[in-house]
Amino acid sequence: MPSVINLLEKFGHFNDYWNPRVIGELNGQQVKLAKLQGAFEWHHHEYEDELFFVVQGRLRMQLRDGDQVLNQGDMLIVPRGVEHCPVAETEEVWLMMFEPATTLNTGNLNNERTRSKLEQI
Repeated sequence: MPSVINLLEKFGHFNDYWNPRVIGELNGQQVKLAKLQGAFEWHHHEYEDELFFVVQGRLRMQLRDGDQVLNQGDMLIVPRGVEHCPVAETEEVWLMMFEPATTLNTGNLNNERTRSKLEQI
């Protein structure tokens, strides 16, 4: 039987930044949560689109063609191949993402922020 998932309860399970956790999977896609603070890295995903949904806070998504600002309750789909850099400038951001299970959080980059194996909560 399917279980109800409470996002606020799941966000209470972790306090670190830029380390996505998986809270569900469907049809080869994963639903991920992350807390953000500060700026990430410029990157792109060659094969995957990404959906970003702001649960709490304010996120500025830097794009080469201009920035998009997401407030609580806003979502943005970044198409594959589009270079982007998420920035949580002034406050902690709680973010839900929906993307293929194969998607690396750093896309075309491989550095200390790359998470190849995600914790499921």
